[in-house]
Amino acid sequence: MSDEEIPEHERKIVTEFCYLLDKSKQLFNGLRDLPQYGQRQWQAYFGRTFDVYTKLWKFQQQNRQVLDTRYGLKRWQIGEIASKIGQLYYHYYLRTSETNYLHESFSFYSAIRMRAYYSKANKEDKPDLMVKKLRYYARFIVVCLLLNKTHLVRDLVRELSKQIQDYGSTYDPGDQLEWSLVLGEVQAFLDAEPLVILDTESSPVTISQRLQKDTVPPLEPGTEVRLTLQEVIIVGNRKDQVKFSELTVDMFRMLQTLEREPEGLDATEQAANGAQMEKEGETVESEDNIAGKRENPHKYLLYKPTFSQLYTFLASGFKELPPDGVMLVYLSSTGSTGCSKPEDEGAYDFGGVLTNSRKEGEELMKKSKLLKDMHCLHPGDLYPFTRKPLFLVVDSESSEVFRNMPNLFGQPRVCLLSPIVVPAEVVDEIAKGSLFTLFLHCPLTGLLTICKLSDIPIASWERAQRQVGRILEEIARLMMGCRNVDGMYHQFYGDEFLRLLLLRFVFCYCVFRLHRAFKGPAYYPQCHPELPKNEVLEALTVQKQLLDLASTLDIRAMFYEIDESLE
Repeated sequence: MSDEEIPEHERKIVTEFCYLLDKSKQLFNGLRDLPQYGQRQWQAYFGRTFDVYTKLWKFQQQNRQVLDTRYGLKRWQIGEIASKIGQLYYHYYLRTSETNYLHESFSFYSAIRMRAYYSKANKEDKPDLMVKKLRYYARFIVVCLLLNKTHLVRDLVRELSKQIQDYGSTYDPGDQLEWSLVLGEVQAFLDAEPLVILDTESSPVTISQRLQKDTVPPLEPGTEVRLTLQEVIIVGNRKDQVKFSELTVDMFRMLQTLEREPEGLDATEQAANGAQMEKEGETVESEDNIAGKRENPHKYLLYKPTFSQLYTFLASGFKELPPDGVMLVYLSSTGSTGCSKPEDEGAYDFGGVLTNSRKEGEELMKKSKLLKDMHCLHPGDLYPFTRKPLFLVVDSESSEVFRNMPNLFGQPRVCLLSPIVVPAEVVDEIAKGSLFTLFLHCPLTGLLTICKLSDIPIASWERAQRQVGRILEEIARLMMGCRNVDGMYHQFYGDEFLRLLLLRFVFCYCVFRLHRAFKGPAYYPQCHPELPKNEVLEALTVQKQLLDLASTLDIRAMFYEIDESLE
């Protein structure tokens, strides 16, 4: 049938579809040009993009028969639209930190797989479509990792492995090795999990570590909430640490620690939603609908940033901070040593944590030991940002240089600092994630890891978790009841996320203090201002409960008794 014989209303449908498709591609491609910081600069653009994809998705659903016959719409083209929508939701999650957008992304990615939109990708003459399919798998895996869908990730890894083999045998491409490296990164990321929780049938169970109602001890009635966590900057720059998609293990653990578990559909219902997306006409939510009250603090995830990039995001987070807001800066980074002969107050003399130089060998340009490392984030670099409440977490072998930052502006500021030495038996495990960050993420997993337990039945896990909860409640009672605790801790304590980090920090200190492998102060985490030792950090009530927990887990022999010498 010639163009002249096509009915006018069908021609209009094809024309409208082509317009929406081109417009959606134009807007989507423009996303990469948006600044990664400053919410007002990108939110309106995302809104327009959501609106166009909403219209495009509805339009192709409502006019599928005409588009099939008159436009020649292929299944992979529908899959590509769904994949773009999945990406759109994922990037919106990255910019807003709201996990419900991850679930929306999962629904679209899951539907692509269930309905096999890319099933004939390797039948095409050119490899372009097959590359899109591989990229879809990589993106879907990232979303599933963030949603703790470990079983599905392992299935996707097996499928991706087969797709990479088909890609290589069909097209003999030059980038097959690169895709094999991607596969290796995913597998290493999965293997970095130090503990396997087993159900009654000895099958692995994945338990989310996001904040839930019973995760953190509640505030006493009438307690004033003065400050809330609003901005978070998570930096990952540890040498050789396992990572996937510019997300190191430490970054992954910390970002989940600083998110609430979304309430709503369970995993089964989510999967069903994805499967029925096509049948029931599930649509992209408009930007007006998805905007609402923010449940989680806004986060910037920075993988190996340069100093200028890190400083730009610090300044942006500082600028966006409301009057009652707190900025949390988490630094997981290789340490940098300072000058051997400090000349001033120490703001730039004792080193700090490394940022990315981007140029190999550039460190050789350092002419003298008296010169400061230009690619190092020194304590003094953070002084300008202490004009507003700052909560600093440093996980590095040089963390102690941040211990004595002066309070120049009288604003609340707390520093939680990792040990500068780890026991010899766990040094080789640092590539799979830091112990300090692991304890802040999940204290029980940290405890079992340093005691060389690699699996635990679900019943034992739940029983031990209840004991950990009681220990955290006792720490909370001590912190709030002790007059010698610095007032800055009380100002941060009202926020659930910050309260959880503080309590887990004390738990971590107590474990390291009692464990026989941690042989002195260099092995213990530090904080500033200092918490009172006798009343909080080394309180006998906490130590007794911790040893009871060790007895429950049959690891008591690895810990000192209370009346033993701990040094």
